[in-house]
Amino acid sequence: MRDLTLGLPPLVLVAAGAGAALELPGVFPVQAVALYLGAALLILFGVPDGLRGPGLGIANRVTLGRLLLVLPLAALALQPEVASETTRWWVVGMGAVALALDGVDGWVARRTGTGSAFGARFDMETDAFLILVLSVLAWRAGPVGPWILWIGALRYLFVAAGTVWPALRRELPPSLRRKTVCVVQGIALLVCVGPVVPPPLAVAVGAGALAALAGSFAVDVLWALGEHPTPGGDTPAPAPSLPGAGSPLRPGPEPSAALPGDGPVLGYRVRTRIRPSWATEATTSPSRLK
Repeated sequence: MRDLTLGLPPLVLVAAGAGAALELPGVFPVQAVALYLGAALLILFGVPDGLRGPGLGIANRVTLGRLLLVLPLAALALQPEVASETTRWWVVGMGAVALALDGVDGWVARRTGTGSAFGARFDMETDAFLILVLSVLAWRAGPVGPWILWIGALRYLFVAAGTVWPALRRELPPSLRRKTVCVVQGIALLVCVGPVVPPPLAVAVGAGALAALAGSFAVDVLWALGEHPTPGGDTPAPAPSLPGAGSPLRPGPEPSAALPGDGPVLGYRVRTRIRPSWATEATTSPSRLK
């Protein structure tokens, strides 16, 4: 697809520039490109026919742009040394921009009428991957221990658990609690990486974020295994949203394709269930569903 082809040169420029500025091994840009090619295959596998607008559509191009910021961070997590002060500042800067742009794609989708279930899912998976990458970098570059990886891993473990316990694949109703907890995760991970943050404070912030995430997860697991109308008495949000900025669900038709690994995004918050077609019954969690 043309949009995916056009996304490659900017990625190469960002990765090559970061590699030179941070004095990273020469394989760094190659790894970033390899990650992009893998992501492009997943996108091509999941993109439905009949998306409104040419190519991926303007809103999905914004999400693709965010992905171009996330993948160099992912490639950095594979390097042998990521703890220098300059590298940590670069992580904070790139991560902050990626998090700040989180609600833009949903806003664009609503303004242009190009919302779709595919766009919502693309946004969710980008968010989840960003949190996973920041968790790895917080562990490798910051003063926190490997326990911080649970912040990025819980969402994927929840999805995996749903294959064993089908009840965990139930839709979760919208929840302001999930949205709030989700926003906290990204900010907390950047605090843990920040080179000027005292180690005791970084550890406290990371531990607090993980505790909040685990508690919110527990509430939703108990609800999914029970028969309650709403999880934990939360106040439902007016529209489904996802982890992060909290933009509303992108309105749109239900095309016919699905990305692999359906389930909650960013930890536990969003529930997507694949029907015969690309139906995203995302119930919110802390972020912005397009």
